[in-house]
Amino acid sequence: PYRVRINQYLYLEASLHSSDPLLKLFLDTCVASPTRQNFTTGSYTIIKNGCAKDPTYVEYYTRRRQAVRFGFNAFQFIRSTPEVYLQCELVVCRASDYSSRCYQGCVRRSKREADS
Repeated sequence: PYRVRINQYLYLEASLHSSDPLLKLFLDTCVASPTRQNFTTGSYTIIKNGCAKDPTYVEYYTRRRQAVRFGFNAFQFIRSTPEVYLQCELVVCRASDYSSRCYQGCVRRSKREADS
């Protein structure tokens, strides 16, 4: 557990521990939840498909391809316990594969039409 105050800026880093220097790490999705068991109902999306959803989200530069650094303002869910749990999905790619998900960045999904 890590204790922070509401609206305090929270900095995070995820890194890949591998002996292969040709791998790259990409943060695809990060979701917050008031419980550790359920990250769908009542959750809050911070980043999805590489696109920031939280207005306070910032990604920071790092020289290491095998690490991602980011931050956002700490918050609490209304009518819930003070704990907030994070679940993030990261993608590992070959650093030389410029067509990989790691180099696509923010991918906005197009909405589909629904027939009547």
